Amino acid sequence: MQGLTVVFLLVLLAGPRPAEAATARQRLESSPDCVVLLHGLLRSALSMKGMQWQLEERGYQVVNETYPSRSYSIQDLAVQAVEHGLSACQALGSATIDFVTHSLGGILVREYAQRRDIPGLRRVVMLGPPNQGSQLADYAGSTPILHTLMPQAVAQLGTSDDSVPRGLGRVNFQLGVIAGTSSNLSFYPGLPDGPTDGTVAVAETIVPGMLDFLELPVGHTFMMWDDEVIEQTMYFLENGFFKRHTPPFSAP
Repeated sequence: MQGLTVVFLLVLLAGPRPAEAATARQRLESSPDCVVLLHGLLRSALSMKGMQWQLEERGYQVVNETYPSRSYSIQDLAVQAVEHGLSACQALGSATIDFVTHSLGGILVREYAQRRDIPGLRRVVMLGPPNQGSQLADYAGSTPILHTLMPQAVAQLGTSDDSVPRGLGRVNFQLGVIAGTSSNLSFYPGLPDGPTDGTVAVAETIVPGMLDFLELPVGHTFMMWDDEVIEQTMYFLENGFFKRHTPPFSAP
């Protein structure tokens, strides 16, 4: 009898996801959505693998490719990364397209959407995006040894008048933003003021027009691997808002 109990528990643990996930999977099977993943600066597609696996498990088609973040301007990277993702999703026959981005990846979507239409665009989730520019980028640009090694995109991410993200204005698509609040680098020079994920301040992630905003106790580097971040990302893609037990977000 005890052995049967153990087997029963193992079946439960390995069984299907909750009803809401099953419902989402049924919907996706009838009209599969495609999610384009855009990693952050100096990263690769490997940094978004955990997110990719979970989205595919939920029934999404996923495009997760590396783009050359070290080599080009934000404007050039936006065209390369976004258009490649759109082409790949269209080749898969997807009618609707979502984006999940980390850090710089979110700015690429904003830059592209500001100047071009994105056919079939449904929702976007940005993780730790420097939507108001980056104080850390300011610091890198003002430090001679860092300035000489700084990729062109970093130079465009500052908070000055020529900052690319600060010049993009209000978003015109369904956007949810997740900001991290965990940092173990308080001693590190150039860190932004106020609550931060160790790279991007919470205040720097906010952008007018976003539908929902959520703070989670995660750091910038590995936030896209966090179980809660992944679950909240999928919840927003399916519902247009985050799952919460606190008062709803009031969009600016």
